[in-house]
Amino acid sequence: MLHAADGEVRNGTPCAREDDAAEPRATLPAVTSRSEVPASFRSSATRPGSIALIRLGIRETLSRRRLIAYLVRADLKKSGADTLLGNVWWILDPLLQMLIYTILVSVILGRGGSTPDYPLFIFAAILPWKWFESTVKDGVQSVVVQERLIKQIYFPKLVLPVAASASGVVNFAFGLVPLFAMLFLIYPSHASAWLLALPVIAAVQMLFSLGLAIGVSAVNVFYRDINNLSRHLLRFWFFLSPALYGTAQVEKMVGKSPVAAMWFTLNPWTYILESYRNVIYYGTAPDWGGLGIIAVVSVILVGLAILFFKRVEPSFAKVL
Repeated sequence: MLHAADGEVRNGTPCAREDDAAEPRATLPAVTSRSEVPASFRSSATRPGSIALIRLGIRETLSRRRLIAYLVRADLKKSGADTLLGNVWWILDPLLQMLIYTILVSVILGRGGSTPDYPLFIFAAILPWKWFESTVKDGVQSVVVQERLIKQIYFPKLVLPVAASASGVVNFAFGLVPLFAMLFLIYPSHASAWLLALPVIAAVQMLFSLGLAIGVSAVNVFYRDINNLSRHLLRFWFFLSPALYGTAQVEKMVGKSPVAAMWFTLNPWTYILESYRNVIYYGTAPDWGGLGIIAVVSVILVGLAILFFKRVEPSFAKVL
């Protein structure tokens, strides 16, 4: 009987060498792009549907609360170490913006005189907008700046834009310090019990900002121009919102333009800013109806953003 030589193919199957059995070799598992996908979803037969992906994203995020807290602390520490005054800028920056816009509108344009206590009026809009702007800007970059980490280990990438959004909440809390100082020390007549509604308005804004942050963070992985484009769009959005002027003044200005009137009606920041001003400046109830609609839209936006993020997440390591 003829024996197959070492390394010879027998019946279409490679034969093992005799010394292979005597000396086992250490091997490493092959690293493939499939490791980016949870094992239960690697088969096309078990590919999850839209609702399952949204649930998975929420479940992964909730199960990584400690990781999110760590990323938030790291982000705050880094932002505080980059400048001499650190996170104190979250107190100084809105005050400086208030001063600039007060001079621009009241002195240069001469349109702020009809609004008493205009600095408080405009600060009530600048502070939440600064929070929203920083959340979207940080969210855009939240995935791409972790390129090395994403390529090294597997973890749910959804925690990155969520952590960026959570950092904005902490920064917003710093900004409340000068707000309450102005209310109780300079403009005490505007303080009212309706200030207790601030967390409700902030929660609606948080939902809306989170949906945008998740969506743009995923898109920016594939189209890096989103980072530059978002800065200009946010600036444009600010001036097309009732930030420098009240709703009544804006309605007069856009009354002759159906397109501008439609934008003013559909703009979610029309109702968010008015709600902040109602409780901070006017001492009245927020726009509950507008906030309710925005809350429902924001929940849908967050769900769609999570769905899109989870659909494209397996490609992040390859694209980055």
